[in-house]
Amino acid sequence: MIALAAFRVAAYVRSHRVHQALLLMLALLAIVYGSRAPLGEEVAVAADGAVLTVPVLAWAARSLLDTEPDGQRAMSAVLVGGRVREIAAGLMAAFAACLALAGLAVCWALLLGASALPAGAALPAVLLLYVLGALAGTVLGALTSRASVASPALSIMTLVLAVIVMLLVSASRAYWLTVPLLAWSRAAHDGLLLDRLPWLVLPALLWSAIGILLYARRRLRRGQ
Repeated sequence: MIALAAFRVAAYVRSHRVHQALLLMLALLAIVYGSRAPLGEEVAVAADGAVLTVPVLAWAARSLLDTEPDGQRAMSAVLVGGRVREIAAGLMAAFAACLALAGLAVCWALLLGASALPAGAALPAVLLLYVLGALAGTVLGALTSRASVASPALSIMTLVLAVIVMLLVSASRAYWLTVPLLAWSRAAHDGLLLDRLPWLVLPALLWSAIGILLYARRRLRRGQ
């Protein structure tokens, strides 16, 4: 299963599809961090970056999962001992790609976008937001991949709509129903990220777990 995940990441890179997400991420980072944030704004700037990168990460995850042809995906399920393992390998590969892009984003945010590194426990908290963003992007990409949504046009529209809905819900009092992206940003700007972190992390983990289960269930029901 790990070998299949590594194979899929390698195929994603060799197919040059990775360049689409990479160039989009670099353009986003160049615009967002065109100038350094002043001292004291490090956490807020980094949290904003974690929010803004999620759509790009979702696109990257979707692109990686769509790289493998349907026939080869079915053959991979046979080789690794079942469709559940094949699904897990795909999610692992997508999450690895999202983590790599999120790592680029957080390094850019902290080294080039801020005047200093966040102090104390704020730095691990910021890194955790990027990991959660990579997880959310992986799940969004999986739910809108070709194996879940056959039509490419409908897949793209679903991805865009899902991101918009997530942002709208996360800005409301019902933020706990989704990945609370804008709640992350608001807490960071208010200087309350560490205090609210458990209540911001838990909804993200629960939403991601439910999304993974829905993706796996849909794949198993469709036999793809």
